[in-house]
Amino acid sequence: MATTTVTTPEAAAPRRNEKVGQVVSTKMQKTIVVEIEMRKAHPKYKRVMKSNKKFYAHDEQNSARVGDVVRIRETRPLSKLKRWSLEEIIRRSSLSALPDEKPSRNGENQVEAV
Repeated sequence: MATTTVTTPEAAAPRRNEKVGQVVSTKMQKTIVVEIEMRKAHPKYKRVMKSNKKFYAHDEQNSARVGDVVRIRETRPLSKLKRWSLEEIIRRSSLSALPDEKPSRNGENQVEAV
């Protein structure tokens, strides 16, 4: 009458917290800043309030770009501010499809002095 329970490694490990948000900065090496929008009802007035919070996440391949919608997962502390890592890019931004080229100023919109 003894029953044995088999646990898989996935079930035994605690589930890590995940969040979905938009990338607002990629100016650091291997780091992105993700802004999460949270909606919560006011305790007294019951009006839905929006609040934003920024999280620093580790991006090993520097694959995320500004405007992308990404999923981040909680990890061990990687630096003073980074406690999240990039899990996947859910949707690419239409802005990131454009090439990152600066227009040359030679001959463009210049008024010739006569």
